[in-house]
Amino acid sequence: MQEVDTDPVFRQALEWFLLVRDEKASDEDRAALETWLLADPAHGLAYARARRLWDRFDLVKPEYERLSRSGRIGRRSLLLGGLVALVGAPSLYVVARPEFSADYSTGIAERRTFTLPDGSTAELGSHSAASLQFTEGERRLVLHRGQGFFRVAAEARRPFLVEAAAGTTRALGTQFDVKLSDAEVTVAVLEHSVAVETPTAAPVVVREGWQISYGEDGPRPPARVDATGVKAWRQDRIVFEDVPLRRVLVELQRYRHGRIMLMDNGIGATPVTAIFETAHAEKALQTIAETLPVRIVNATAYLTFVYAR
Repeated sequence: MQEVDTDPVFRQALEWFLLVRDEKASDEDRAALETWLLADPAHGLAYARARRLWDRFDLVKPEYERLSRSGRIGRRSLLLGGLVALVGAPSLYVVARPEFSADYSTGIAERRTFTLPDGSTAELGSHSAASLQFTEGERRLVLHRGQGFFRVAAEARRPFLVEAAAGTTRALGTQFDVKLSDAEVTVAVLEHSVAVETPTAAPVVVREGWQISYGEDGPRPPARVDATGVKAWRQDRIVFEDVPLRRVLVELQRYRHGRIMLMDNGIGATPVTAIFETAHAEKALQTIAETLPVRIVNATAYLTFVYAR
């Protein structure tokens, strides 16, 4: 099955469905829909799927009706974004994802430190999850989501490994941070060194005071660690220094319930420099709206949209 946001026919069907539900829809709009439906059998199937989706979408439906009555901006695009975000194909199978059976996990805005069987510790940040895979030959943790800070107990016979997305970090020392965000992983070393291995490149040794990021396309060049920023989340703060808005929103989403959707790619690269308290993600969004040319629209308690102002 194609994902909702990559199936153009289904997106068109959603647009048509929402258009004719609008009280301002005209007879011409309905006639145009009939023409579209008759143009291709796939259109009718997609439209029926859109109707079924609407019938099960209890979270956003009341808000859409309220917005439609009040005449607030972007009614159809607002709900279309909500449908795509919350009931896309991947989310229908969310209960099968491995992080839901993880050995260690944290909730929204929660931070916890876990002592591992070998005496090492793993401090997990907000909305994080990791699984333990210790054997006689190695000590492996799989970071499914979020961020972890690791203090590794010395044990020469069994290497300590942290697997995140498509890469693996092998401890050559004691203290390092691994952050997984939208399939992008950043490994920052605060003491000694680590070796980071990805499928497309040879292992890279990252020494104290340096960090490296990798994604599906392999590793980036190492860069100096911003120690203040790396340590901030363990002090319940988030530090951004010239970070693109789209990345800031992804990070803030980890500290609140629901989704934050950037509706205008043109503002995604806007740099943000700020320090926020992790317990006040909503206040952080308000500050962003007050200081940047953006507008925040809370469609529901679990769905927030960011527009250019």
